[in-house]
Amino acid sequence: FDFHYATKCDGEAIIHLYAQGGIEFAAKHLDGVFSFCLLDTANRKVFLGRDTYGVRPMFRLYNDNGFLAVCSEAKGLIGLSQEAYSEHVEPFLPGHVETYKLDMLGKASFEERIRFHKIGKAPAYNTVAEIQDKNEVEENIRILFEAAVEKRLMAERRIGCLLSGGLDSSLVASILAKKAKEMKLSYRIQTFSIGMENSTDLLAARKVANFLETEHHEVVFTPEEGIAALEDVIYHLESYDVTTIRASVGMFLLSKYIKEKTDTTVILSGEGSDEIAQGYIYFHNAPSGADADIESKRLCEDLYMFDVLRSDRSTSAWGLEIRVPFLDHKFSSYYLSLSDSIKQPQKGIEKYLLRSAFDGIDLLPKDILWRPKEDFSDGVSSKTRSWFEILQKFICEQVNDSDLESLALTYKHNTPRTKEALYYRQIFEKFYSGQGEWIPYYWMPKWTDATDPSARTLKHYKQ
Repeated sequence: FDFHYATKCDGEAIIHLYAQGGIEFAAKHLDGVFSFCLLDTANRKVFLGRDTYGVRPMFRLYNDNGFLAVCSEAKGLIGLSQEAYSEHVEPFLPGHVETYKLDMLGKASFEERIRFHKIGKAPAYNTVAEIQDKNEVEENIRILFEAAVEKRLMAERRIGCLLSGGLDSSLVASILAKKAKEMKLSYRIQTFSIGMENSTDLLAARKVANFLETEHHEVVFTPEEGIAALEDVIYHLESYDVTTIRASVGMFLLSKYIKEKTDTTVILSGEGSDEIAQGYIYFHNAPSGADADIESKRLCEDLYMFDVLRSDRSTSAWGLEIRVPFLDHKFSSYYLSLSDSIKQPQKGIEKYLLRSAFDGIDLLPKDILWRPKEDFSDGVSSKTRSWFEILQKFICEQVNDSDLESLALTYKHNTPRTKEALYYRQIFEKFYSGQGEWIPYYWMPKWTDATDPSARTLKHYKQ
């Protein structure tokens, strides 16, 4: 599009696209992450829109009296007005645009909701599933993912990368370092890892950073520091989901370090890969390729309430901007449209296709490329004492058995079944009383009888 821009604001593109083809046209042609509120004063209409996966947050409050309010955090809408307070604050659905018509008094009446992109059904890649040549598929994966990283290097501030030493963040960091050298950036890429002393993540990330020759920063946190951060983490997350909170503590503390100790502001990360590429360990238990594909796309639909929420809130709490190449519209559409069988775990290895696509090109050390999956909350654990065990011991001292039996009855929606779940819910209710429905369900692995979301409880992980 050959638009004439009057400002240097990237959001101006939305206005030009809307003027050319309407709001659905605009949303479909945005190649990036966004949430917007567009006011058309001439036609007295308001448009709301959010990117496909909900990488950028937006909450909405609307009632039958025509009161409409939007905010990037739910906390900004609670208590907004006496009239609005009794209404339900809810996340704006990703991949949608909504239209409201304003009357002369400024009240808004809902007109239409349109889904501009269905996950896994991008028209541009409808024929991809017909491709059978594995070499061609792997080449396409490399091309699209490198492009996804490269387009996220547009920034006026210094760019860095979170690095756990797992497959996802290591792939992002390796391509980021490669592109930075090609573009001859004026600074070395900074990479950041966190964990308790001698955690598996710290050791693996150090190896990757040395291989890539990045300016690497390690943050070691103590059990006391992790526990002390829980209340702030829940406040910023606006969630009481167990696995989300566990995994957010390390990311929250690492973001604090980046803000206070470095000049990096834009952060690349590996979120979205496990959902797109079937990386969770429980995918080994999928009854069929079709079942695995359905579950993968369901996880993608709900990312905005779990992993994407974690990455956004943990970083934005400290003024950082996170970018997630795996959720690039073109890359994810391609990968999700591949045949069911090629995406499944193979030879006992999750994300086999993704690993295979980058094998043999010296992008990463081989043992990192094929490193088994670990949950973020597991990888930061000390070798002698896990973050999971530390939390259980602390929370058992805070919550009595009688509390679990009696207080669980107070919460009819997502009734806490463990002391940890109850402890997080109580903190959540202190800040956001009566808003438990923001989270529709607790994140848990499928096709297993696990009682805890940690991968450490799964049989395959133990093997």
